[in-house]
Amino acid sequence: MPKNTFDVVVVGGGGSGLTAALTAGRLGREVVLLEKNPALGGTTGLSVGSISCNSTPQQKAAGISDSPDEHFEDMGKFAGALEPRDNLDLRRLYVENVPEAFRFLMDLGIEFMGPVPEPPHRYPRLHNIVPHSRGYIYRLVKHCRREGVEIRTNAPVVELLRDGDRVTGVRLADGTEIKARRGVVLASGDYSSADGALKSEFLPEALCDVEGINTTSTGDGQRLGRDAGSEVLNPDLAWGPEMRFIAPPKPSIITRIPPIRPFARLVNWAIKNLPQPILRPFLMSFVTTFLAPSHGLFKEGALLVNSEGKRFCDERDGPQHTVSAQPGRTAYILMDDAMARKFTAWPHYISTAPGVAYAYLPDYQRNRKDICFKAATVAALAAKVNLPAKALQETLDQANAEARDSGRAPLSEGPFYLLGPLKSWICFTEGGLKVDKTLQVLRGDGSPITGLFAAGSTGQGGLLLEGHGHHLGWAVTSGRIAGRSAAFQTVV
Repeated sequence: MPKNTFDVVVVGGGGSGLTAALTAGRLGREVVLLEKNPALGGTTGLSVGSISCNSTPQQKAAGISDSPDEHFEDMGKFAGALEPRDNLDLRRLYVENVPEAFRFLMDLGIEFMGPVPEPPHRYPRLHNIVPHSRGYIYRLVKHCRREGVEIRTNAPVVELLRDGDRVTGVRLADGTEIKARRGVVLASGDYSSADGALKSEFLPEALCDVEGINTTSTGDGQRLGRDAGSEVLNPDLAWGPEMRFIAPPKPSIITRIPPIRPFARLVNWAIKNLPQPILRPFLMSFVTTFLAPSHGLFKEGALLVNSEGKRFCDERDGPQHTVSAQPGRTAYILMDDAMARKFTAWPHYISTAPGVAYAYLPDYQRNRKDICFKAATVAALAAKVNLPAKALQETLDQANAEARDSGRAPLSEGPFYLLGPLKSWICFTEGGLKVDKTLQVLRGDGSPITGLFAAGSTGQGGLLLEGHGHHLGWAVTSGRIAGRSAAFQTVV
């Protein structure tokens, strides 16, 4: 019979869950990690892989003197008008503990490039993992196994077990009960792909029909925490919708690179030392695989059309909010040759990874032939992507008439280009369970729920994580704190 009593039970096998499990395991606790999917990774494994951190060795090597206090102030600039809704205690917890979390990752064998700037940060703080974000999962899993952490996949948790006011374990979908002598850590992500009922309760109506990038982020931890008496803070906030091209049909070259340390070091060395002409093809494989089309395309006159060949919005006024209502939830970007020639050099780029590189149309033609199409005529272009030729031509003719009336250049010079399909996605939802500075879950009245902790998006607790790299930084920082807190919880 499998063992079903442990010191610490962790729910969720992404970055925050694996970090919590490893932390508790290193403290000598018996730990089991439960992941509902067949494979580990979570949103961390799908991410670009950047972390925003102060006081790093890379900053020191670059002559940058940074501090938690300055990072704290700059995070408020990202929040803007939402700053009054931020949990300042958790913001302080993040900036003071993320340097240690970053060194923890480096000690695991993870390599970073950077730091690179991202205003309004006053200093470069963005550090990007090399070669790719799966390196986090690879390293965390490897070290979890060294510490004896038991990892179970295909193990969805549906209920918390309680003895009076204390959480004592979990129940799986198959009825199996797994007991926790010390604590349970909820680290199951956000609710960007939750069912309609939960989304409609939390999110604005315009977001309820938008898909999440992580299709298995269904709000499991938030539901479990609420069932135990907690509440979700900032439930209406989300990163998105954001337009992104669909994923390539086959894994890109970069995702097939092994995340072993010698190779990661070689990649990091190459990024720092190789001439751009040699390095650029590698970087372009990265940028054109993971990222979104620039809204600069629409400022220059590109059109958005749906799978029926019809224009459906004003492209310069929040087009990302309308894509999900189109047939198949998809759209295409239409350009003519004059416009396409613009997007071959700075400042007219198709997409970018912050601090890494910019991608232009020739990069998409080389790296994403599955979403980049060119033809001499509109009819021939429509045939390449199976769009109705007559409807697409009528759409273009009408748009050109409107452009001439307003004094803008029409899209009339062949050959013509289509980029797509693309979709609109929710990258993250921001609502997390109410927690204290030990990441113990709190009831609505502020009293602690004994034996229950949360990390990552599940334990975001009202913290605003605007700007690149803060979500992943919080995943690791909060995972370490929650894992340590659960490990030292009083034994049942």
